[in-house]
Amino acid sequence: MKNPLAVIWFRRDLRLHDNHGLHKALSSGLPVLPIFIFDTDILEKLEDKSDARVSFIHKRLNEMNKELEKTGAGIAVYYGKPLDIFSQLTEQYTIESVFTNRDYELYGKERDAAVGKILTQKGIEFHTFKDQVVFEKDEVVKADGKPYTVFTPYMRKWKSVFTDDKAEGYPSEHLLGALLKMETTIPSLDSMGFSASSLQVPKLQKDQNTIENYEATRNYPSVDGTTYAGTYLRFGTISPREIIRLGKKYSDTYWNELIWREFFMQILWHFPHVVHQNFNPRYNHIPWRNNEEEFRRWCEGKTGYPMVDAGMRQLNQTGLMHNRLRMVTASFLCKHLLIDWRWGEAYFASKLLDFELSSNNGNWQWAAGTGCDAAPYFRVFNPTEQAKKFDAKVQYIRRWVPEIETLHYPKPIVDHVFAPNKGNQNLQGCTMRIWYDSSYPNPLLDFYSIQMRFSP
Repeated sequence: MKNPLAVIWFRRDLRLHDNHGLHKALSSGLPVLPIFIFDTDILEKLEDKSDARVSFIHKRLNEMNKELEKTGAGIAVYYGKPLDIFSQLTEQYTIESVFTNRDYELYGKERDAAVGKILTQKGIEFHTFKDQVVFEKDEVVKADGKPYTVFTPYMRKWKSVFTDDKAEGYPSEHLLGALLKMETTIPSLDSMGFSASSLQVPKLQKDQNTIENYEATRNYPSVDGTTYAGTYLRFGTISPREIIRLGKKYSDTYWNELIWREFFMQILWHFPHVVHQNFNPRYNHIPWRNNEEEFRRWCEGKTGYPMVDAGMRQLNQTGLMHNRLRMVTASFLCKHLLIDWRWGEAYFASKLLDFELSSNNGNWQWAAGTGCDAAPYFRVFNPTEQAKKFDAKVQYIRRWVPEIETLHYPKPIVDHVFAPNKGNQNLQGCTMRIWYDSSYPNPLLDFYSIQMRFSP
């Protein structure tokens, strides 16, 4: 096709409404070709060929195509490497500009830099836009221009610079007539080596009642009190601006949770080393025990600690885990079993429907005490006390660990006999037998200066 056109490249923004990049493309004055690429660089790394996230994307693309049928348009869906696909597109069409929304993850930045380079070489403009967050990069920083590394001051600054117009939408849904008229087909899951998943993403609950009650219900895993927005934000089927507006209007606690997401995203942008390393380099030489058998039992939900096991089984069976359980299970792996947080982070990444690198990484390092704004080194979630406090009627545990009151339930993997704290009052309440390593220069400052033993 020789007539000039623009391309809108969908990625983590699978919606036709309030889509910044789509709005800009549709306002360009050119016919717009919408595309999506099933990126083999990503798909080939997925071990589960019935991965529910791939099924979710595939289903959503079909839904978007049905919406676009009303305009005579559709999304051109490709399977392959982005560089190869764009090389094909530039031969097939006369492209003036490519529009897309920014990605902040390391792979996404590298991919976009490579695509931008080849497009520029061909005289094609490559435009990227902020869409995943309200504030990005250096938009919320300290007075000296340095990024925040502690959440509370970041949150205060975020709110101080936030105004309602920052969350105004981009009415892309009203401009769809500019899309190129064409029939499209979507590759089948089978043709890409995948099959449909049996896991279902729960319906998004963004009603006023759910959000208003969020603070009261969010810590109780037996209560269906969350919005399930994580997966929808991860794939951009809901506008971040819309959910931010709802949070601000109905629940300050819920609003803060959304700001946590932006906090970790800017941490990832400013400190990309966190993807593979501790945010705080002082913890790079922690002598993790990394017992593979204990890790297997944690993954399978067979640690002998009901609250931990219930959380892991919920994850394995549904692809979801209640946020309270994410903290409990992560703390247990790192601070009870002394297994490297990266092992747990990778397992969550392989299972969570709402997996988002920045939040997953940030929260795991928070739990391990190695990251920015980390949980105090002396904080250890006691899974037994957590169960008593947040699942007093054992409803959640019984649902996921039905053998809890039978002889078939395993004995605890860790001996939770409390030893004298050797003078460190901050460690009161820990449920592990501990000894100081006297060779460590300053044992009171660092949780990981403590050598843990599970039997005398």
